[in-house]
Amino acid sequence: MSSIYEDLHQFSSYVPPIDLTFHQYLLLADESILVHTGSVQQAEALVSQLKDVLAGRTLKYIFISHFESDECGGLSLILKHFPEAKPICSEVTARQLSGFGITNDIIIKRPGEKLISNGYELEFINYPSEMHLWEGLLLMENKRRIFFSSDLVFRFGNAQGTVIEGNWQTEIENITPQQVPDPQQRAQLQQTLAQLNPKFVATGHGSCLKF
Repeated sequence: MSSIYEDLHQFSSYVPPIDLTFHQYLLLADESILVHTGSVQQAEALVSQLKDVLAGRTLKYIFISHFESDECGGLSLILKHFPEAKPICSEVTARQLSGFGITNDIIIKRPGEKLISNGYELEFINYPSEMHLWEGLLLMENKRRIFFSSDLVFRFGNAQGTVIEGNWQTEIENITPQQVPDPQQRAQLQQTLAQLNPKFVATGHGSCLKF
């Protein structure tokens, strides 16, 4: 666990057999928000770390970019310890969660919508997530200019607490057909991302980026 950028805390686990690091993030604010839960195994370690960082504060929201085990596999466990937290996700992801019995006051957001609090301004961006192109969401925090990239910015290796210099335009151009298979949706997403101006990319896997 580390404070990786301003009041953004990163929680990481490295899995050597696949040479991949998994990240979750907590934006510590008056209404704190967790970005992803990790798998249930990762969430078991995450719970105590969250409690340490929150230090008695409430966890208000849990953002889920898309329905996959490392994004929301530990959601039930996190909600057991933080029952007041409200998941935020797309309508498609909410339907998937309900199929697993998770219906805790889910907040459904659509691309272009925002969630504004005293501490941050969250903007939601369409994410045609692999592999079924289910409608997911990417997240931009506009006050700090942090972009939460989920699986869109992706690097292998042990990247716990690491930040590297990057180029935003290069990252946009490097989005592959494996990440967004449909050419039209990929081009549309790249066009949307080109209009953003992040200072920091909080990745789902690999080193974070600063510009």
